[in-house]
Formats: sequence, structure tokens, C-alpha cells
Amino acid sequence: MSQPFNAASLARENVKTMTPYMSARRLGGNGDVWLNANEYPIAPDYQFSERNLNRYPECQPVAVINNYAAYAKVKPEQVLVCRGADESIELLIRAFCEPGKDAVMFCPPTYGMYSVSAETFGVEQKKIMALPDWALNVNAIRENLSNTKLIYICSPNNPTGNIIDNKDLREVLDMAAGRALVVVDEAYIEFCPQYSVASWLAQYPNLVILRTLSKAFALAGLRCGFTLASPEVIEVLLKVIAPYPLSTPVAMIAAQALEPQGIETMKSRVETVTENRIALREALRDLSVVEHVYPSETNYILVRFTDGNKVFKALWDQGIILRDQSKQPGLINCLRITIGTEIENTRVIEAIAALC
Repeated sequence: MSQPFNAASLARENVKTMTPYMSARRLGGNGDVWLNANEYPIAPDYQFSERNLNRYPECQPVAVINNYAAYAKVKPEQVLVCRGADESIELLIRAFCEPGKDAVMFCPPTYGMYSVSAETFGVEQKKIMALPDWALNVNAIRENLSNTKLIYICSPNNPTGNIIDNKDLREVLDMAAGRALVVVDEAYIEFCPQYSVASWLAQYPNLVILRTLSKAFALAGLRCGFTLASPEVIEVLLKVIAPYPLSTPVAMIAAQALEPQGIETMKSRVETVTENRIALREALRDLSVVEHVYPSETNYILVRFTDGNKVFKALWDQGIILRDQSKQPGLINCLRITIGTEIENTRVIEAIAALC
């Protein structure tokens, strides 16, 4: 009699023990107010009418590349398009890090996929904790540069919502010159475009920038992201990217979103989200169960409660799904709340006020 099949026994050793990234959809819930994934709350309206789905798409669709290059004010050869910024995170590790030899660095509390991607590929992780005000610990970064190939810095940072100081970014870029790439994750930069470092690409050949259409462009379901870097870095990434990373419908809709009218619509969304964020923040600050509402330059806010678990469960039971950040270092009792519609935000305020 044959032995029962055990797929787990065939997995790589590091995969056997790793914990997967728990995305908002994996966590589930039976909500009607979804404020846990930093999505735009209203679906955009795009049409797809091509009749060429029998053909493979371009690896790097020209219209998408050209439109994004114009939007980001870079050259087309400085742009790579892929399946969300998450794929960019992995491509950089695959292309630049030798397992068992090189390391990636990031600064918790921050986005969890830097860690998961490094662990997936068996690459060492150097976790340099942010300072109490969530600024970079530049001295600790300098002391840990040995064998580091990639330094991931999220700005605005997820889940804290703060901008990383440009002076600190320049210092890290200078100290890493010739030895590591500094990857600035600008997934939320449309909510504070004045802080983008895309204009630095000519000055810093070791700078890489990650972007996405998932947030301000309201296209999280499209899975379309971008890497901005020197042409030399883009050429390396093209060696390891999948042959057809974007499906034809994705490429067509992304190109539409990046036309002038699509960009104007995005900016209008940003204004609405910003207004709703300010209103939600002001309302929450007055509630007795709220210890602190942190400043944010994004489409979400981080809130520290007297009992975060109690608030999370109470709203969960009412169909209001937030994101618990308590397992992140320094974020005990903290919940991240995506900015929803005015009606959704009112439901959040009323539900939390009922606990006071």
C-alpha cells in the first residue's frame, strides 16, 4: 500500500516554518463596511472591449509604460510595470539577493510583505526598529549595512501613516551608494505628492521607487504596480519578470486610468479622502476609548485605543472590518482604519462612541 501523500514534507525547509502574509481578504469577515485594506470605497467605471484575448499580451505594454512615465515625470526606460508593487518587492529580491549570503533591511513597524518575501526566498532579514517617533534609525542602519543588498523604506509608512524625513532618506542613499539599493515604497504617495522622491532618480542611481494603482487610482482589484529606477536596474529586473505579467484587460484599463482625465479623477478622489480623513480624525479624538489618533498622509489613520481588541471585535460583530496592528512592534492596542465614505465613517464613529 502506498504512503499517503504529504505535500508539506516536500516543501523547502524555510517555507515549512514560515507564516504567510495575512492579507485583508485572507482574514475574512462578514462585513458591509470594509475599512481594513486601504482601498477606495467606491468602484471606478472602466470599459474593456478588445477582442484579442487569443493573443499573449506585451511583457511591458507600451501605452501603460508611456502613460505612467509621463505621469511620474520620468523616462519610459525607467519604468517597469508588474502585478502590483508586491511583485516588485519580490523581483528585487530575486534579482539582487543571493540566498544564504545577502540580506534585506526594513524598519518595523512597516509593511509585512518585505519580511514575507525575504523569508520565501531564504534571504536574511535585518529588522532595524524605527525610533519612537517612527523616524529612521539612521545610525543603526549604517551599522548594519554589511552584506545588505536591499533597504526597503515605506514612505508614507504603512501602517503608521507618517512620511520619512527627506534628510534621512538622503543620508541612507549616500551611505548605501555602491553597495545596496534603497527601495522607497511610495504606494500612498498620491495623497502627499509633494513628498515624492521620484525627482531624485537622476542623482541617486541606487534609488528604486515602488508605486501602485491600488490606492488613489481605486484599482486594487486590477493588480497593477510600477517600479521606477535607473535603466540599468530595470534591465536586470526584466531578466527575472514573468513573460506576460499583465493581462490584456489589466493593461487596457491601466492605460485608461493614466490618461489625463483618469489622473484628474484620481486627484478628485484624493481631495475627498483627505477631507473625510480630517473629519474622522477630529471625531475620534474626542472619544474616551481613544488614547491617540496619529497624524497621517495617506488614506488611513492609525488609532491607539485603551482596549484595541475590544473595539476591533465590537465593530467586527457589527460588520465594520478594521485592521488590527497590535502584533506590530510598538503598536499594542492600535487599529488601522481605512478612510471610507462619509456614511461609512459615521458608522465607525457611532459604533466606537457606543463603547465609551
